[in-house]
Formats: sequence, C-alpha cells, structure tokens
Amino acid sequence: MQAFSIAASGIAAATASFDASARRTAIAPLDNLAAESIERIQAEVALKANAAVLRSASQMTGTLLDILA
Repeated sequence: MQAFSIAASGIAAATASFDASARRTAIAPLDNLAAESIERIQAEVALKANAAVLRSASQMTGTLLDILA
C-alpha cells in the first residue's frame, strides 16, 4: 500500500530534520536558538502526523481484510 511507504518516508525525513537541528544546536547553542527550536517542533508535528497516517492505513487494511474474510 502506498500510504505506508509515504508515511515511512515522512517519518524518516522528520527524524533527519530533528537530528540535524539538534546537532546544530549542540555545536553552537546560542546561534539561532529560536529558529532551531521551531524546526524541532515542526519535525515533531510532522512525525506525529505521519504516525497517524500509518495507524489509519493499518486500520483500513485490517478492516478491509475483515470484510474480505
């Protein structure tokens, strides 16, 4: 199902974005702290949204299999 691969890709991208922001903050804590905090919050929201897509796709697949059984 395409939703699974799209959501997994979104989770990977959000995780990479969060990690990159955290690394930049660790290297220079006071350099653009507000922008880095916003980027990490955006990454967190993106991760949660993609996880919700995965849950919904999984539930829909389960429902479809129940109907077909």
